[in-house]
Amino acid sequence: MESSHSIEERYDQAMFLFSQEAYDQASELLDQVLSEEPAHIDALVALSMVCYRKGDLEQAITLGHRVEEMEPEHPLIHTNLSLFYVKTGNKEMAEHHGLKAKIASWKAQPDSATEASEDDLAVNRQQPQGYKTPTRFPDQPWKTPPSTS
Repeated sequence: MESSHSIEERYDQAMFLFSQEAYDQASELLDQVLSEEPAHIDALVALSMVCYRKGDLEQAITLGHRVEEMEPEHPLIHTNLSLFYVKTGNKEMAEHHGLKAKIASWKAQPDSATEASEDDLAVNRQQPQGYKTPTRFPDQPWKTPPSTS
């Protein structure tokens, strides 16, 4: 691919190649992106997953921790690190990063109790419609006593 393509175009192409399981080509493009922009978080996350798919768990973990240093609350990298550590058999680190992923995900979600809009509150103030019990019920043949013939 020509270097005249923007970083984002190369990143997008790398992600397409990754989706097609063309890991070597995806890796090359991600390396190009990172040579120009070493702090490109998405490219680092993607490259760590490429390394994992290629079986290079050591490099996948190294890249994952690099992302973690740059963006400690990144939920995806903790999910990935948990996966990587599961594959290496390190259950303790896998659980550690699994928990960090959950916490980061919770922190990223808006607190619905404090960010409720006026419309949301208006819906909650509506009174429920009155419920009227039916006066007549359908026949229930299974409840009638058996006939004595």
